Amino acid sequence: MTTQTIGAAPFDFPFAAEEIALIVIDMQRDFVEPGGFGASLGNDVSRLLAIVPTVARLIDGFRAARLPVLHTRECHRPDLSDCPPAKRLRGAPSLRIGDDGPMGRILIAGEPGAEIVPELVPLPGETVIDKPGKGAFYATGLGDILAARGIRQLVFAGVTTEVCVQTTMREANDRGYDCLLATDATESYFPAFKAATVEMITAQGGIVGWAATTDAILAGIGGARDA
Repeated sequence: MTTQTIGAAPFDFPFAAEEIALIVIDMQRDFVEPGGFGASLGNDVSRLLAIVPTVARLIDGFRAARLPVLHTRECHRPDLSDCPPAKRLRGAPSLRIGDDGPMGRILIAGEPGAEIVPELVPLPGETVIDKPGKGAFYATGLGDILAARGIRQLVFAGVTTEVCVQTTMREANDRGYDCLLATDATESYFPAFKAATVEMITAQGGIVGWAATTDAILAGIGGARDA
């Protein structure tokens, strides 16, 4: 097994091609496009839409290097049996989970709004994890899927930085995975929240993980399968 590196903060990220994968978190229409759940909460979704080309470039780089790409979607069963009232009834959005919206029922599995944006659609054979919570390990088979493939190092992209992305990174960190955040392939509705999250992740010698730009990650994995 050959170890390579990606230029990152707080120091270079060492990885082995046999053990690394990309996880793209919740790049769904309900979060990213106007008229979805994110917009119903009063958020400016244009910030999230803006990263779609960068996320696409990161995904393409992993595919070109023949490295695994996994995708997640936050969504619930049509009967909402996996959506606790404490989640559905919080706050005062104009639309709640399960309500009828412009793209079907909000965050319900199989509805148009719960699907990944067309520019980032998974290829046949790529793993898609439907998750009922913020973290991708909770109530899903993600841990077993990664273990079966020998994956111990994860690169993260997607939205939102401080909620589902950070939650999954912290879950992964507690399970012993090395975690790297692609800083320009993730976004928040709130710029200060994204900045704080990156700072928290990399503080104290990378207490949760590393952070790097998409360019640095692509440069690092460029020859991953040729090494």
